[in-house]
Amino acid sequence: MARPQANLSIIECGPQDIGSLTPLFDAYRRFYKEDQDLAGAKRFLLERLSKKESRIFLAKEGAACLGFVQLYPSFSSTAMKRLWILNDLFVAPAARRRGVAQALMERAKSLAVETGAEGLILETAVDNHDAQRVYERLGWKRDEKFHRYSLDV
Repeated sequence: MARPQANLSIIECGPQDIGSLTPLFDAYRRFYKEDQDLAGAKRFLLERLSKKESRIFLAKEGAACLGFVQLYPSFSSTAMKRLWILNDLFVAPAARRRGVAQALMERAKSLAVETGAEGLILETAVDNHDAQRVYERLGWKRDEKFHRYSLDV
């Protein structure tokens, strides 16, 4: 498993980081076959951050932005605790296999601990085998108890 490099830093994003974050977020969306939309990505991220609807962490190496993770708050009614949804994780192709995803996932886990959360949850495409291997290597377990359903409206 790749260990994060010593000169890698993970920062929490604020509105001042939107310019650095937007190209990565747009690349993430294109990975999932969405059309490029830098202006829309910028608006979306700025709205999430300004309304405090998500927490975003950015991996940097000097001035270079290598990846990000975005988490949305939720709650577990049965545990009566906070829960974090790890909704987005992306590492720029040139920075992959260098421990960036691991560092971002570790920061997400730290957020859960800091906020007294029950834990973190995520979902990924069934054919995203590279990501699944990373998650499993870091101790994440595939849900065997529940089926996921969705309803488009």
